[in-house]
Amino acid sequence: MEKVVSEQAPKRLGRGLFLVTVAGGLSSLWWGKSLTKAVSAIPFAPGGGWRIYTVAPTMPTFEPATWRLDVGGLVEKPMTLTYDELRAMPATSQIRDFHCVTGWTVSNVHWKGVRLSELLDRVQPHSAALGVQFTSAEVPYVDSLSIFQAKLPDVLLAYEMNGKPLPREHGAPVRLVIPEMYGYKNVKWVSRIDLVERPEDGYWENLGYDRDAYVGHSNGL
Repeated sequence: MEKVVSEQAPKRLGRGLFLVTVAGGLSSLWWGKSLTKAVSAIPFAPGGGWRIYTVAPTMPTFEPATWRLDVGGLVEKPMTLTYDELRAMPATSQIRDFHCVTGWTVSNVHWKGVRLSELLDRVQPHSAALGVQFTSAEVPYVDSLSIFQAKLPDVLLAYEMNGKPLPREHGAPVRLVIPEMYGYKNVKWVSRIDLVERPEDGYWENLGYDRDAYVGHSNGL
């Protein structure tokens, strides 16, 4: 049987690896500056504490009439949701702190969305599905969770933030919110969810970061 992912020993690589990595191609969307110049500079929203990181030259755009969320893989009932259908599902609101692996935190963020466990129940994962993979519209960003992590009660597919529709820079129309984990696991611009045999390394894990990014027990500060 596959070893539970959360039992892996954390790698203490810290901020240094993150900054070295972003120098190889990550960009910041603040005034078009490169992240190597802006990562420790001005937050996205004055006083808000946010810093916006991307791995592609531009952020994905959102068209409500044509956007679709595909959920498939090792499931009995694959489904495709429109934006309105997603918002029509039972909603959950929560207030949680958001932690970045580089050391900054935004406190008391108000999120609203659909519990990921609710969506997984609807598609009925096969018994062989021990992982959940998330594909972002921001190519080539992907990441994954174990099925246990994905079913934690406060893991959301969030479409609102602080009482308003999710802004583009925060992943509109829908993003993953995992309060227990650092921000790089909170995939933005989610376009596809697949149930898979096991979790695989995502974009940042392939560059040296922990697959299990638990706050305080991973390679953050």
